Amino acid sequence: MATVAGVAVEPGHWIGGERAASGAVFTDVSPIDERPIAEIARGGPAEVDAAVAAARRAFPAWARTGRDERARLLHAIADGVEKRTEELSQVETADNGALIRSHRRGVMPRVAHNFRFFADRLLGLGHDDFDTRGHANHVGWDPAGVCALITPWNAPLMLATWKIAPALAAGNTVVLKPAEWTPLTASLLAGIAAEAGLPDGVFNVVQGYGAEVGGPLTAHPDVRRISFTGSVPTARLIAAAAAPNLTPLSLELGGKSPLLVFADADLDLAVDLAVEQYDNAEPGVPRRDPAARRVVRRGRVHRAVRGEGVQAPAGRPP
Repeated sequence: MATVAGVAVEPGHWIGGERAASGAVFTDVSPIDERPIAEIARGGPAEVDAAVAAARRAFPAWARTGRDERARLLHAIADGVEKRTEELSQVETADNGALIRSHRRGVMPRVAHNFRFFADRLLGLGHDDFDTRGHANHVGWDPAGVCALITPWNAPLMLATWKIAPALAAGNTVVLKPAEWTPLTASLLAGIAAEAGLPDGVFNVVQGYGAEVGGPLTAHPDVRRISFTGSVPTARLIAAAAAPNLTPLSLELGGKSPLLVFADADLDLAVDLAVEQYDNAEPGVPRRDPAARRVVRRGRVHRAVRGEGVQAPAGRPP
């Protein structure tokens, strides 16, 4: 057991509803001061096979679970996240170096919201039958199977739950491979999901390096869907690994979103939003892809936003 920012964190994998160790470990280092904070289980093909097998065994029962029950469990996970917002924020900040205020105010509330959104979306799914030239058409939603999810270091838990929540809502089972630079909150989430009552094997976490875990996971013949957020070179490797099995995959490879401020905008609000977007763009602090990287404005708006924006950070709460 590791203790990070005063929070106990299991350093092992989560496979089939149980913690699992590996014969080797790797050191998790905080980017804040380059201090080692945990020794994490270093998975490989054996752990990948075990996690995929656990997810595959759990799939039939989970796929048959009614929408109401799946939604209830997703809301229960959200409840657990909200109860542990401070612990999750402290651990995530130690692990990836982003600002604690960002995690408290925005990131962890969004983690809970992700589960609630897809739980509610699940209950709202529906499509009337329709006729096409005398042929009746029916639209349905069927789960696919085991989903391999690979997530980055810059907003580890939030980006992971963007993938986990819809996969579980749809009746799929999950094997998550978090970034080796930021493995800790994925381990905490496994515990939260178990406490919420999620059945064993529905959600699994395998820790480790990309080549040793991500490689065999994306090439696994029993994986039915792959979702990856990260770099273009790694995405090429994943696409090549998925190709022999024709595994469908989705890739999110970064963004450079602008914040547009027009002359009729609420400038106080614009400044506040601009500062919020740049919370994770300070020197030495990791960025989030959804954050605006550029502020586009003209004339009076430029002068007002620039003048207010320079002063705003000093007065913001921690």
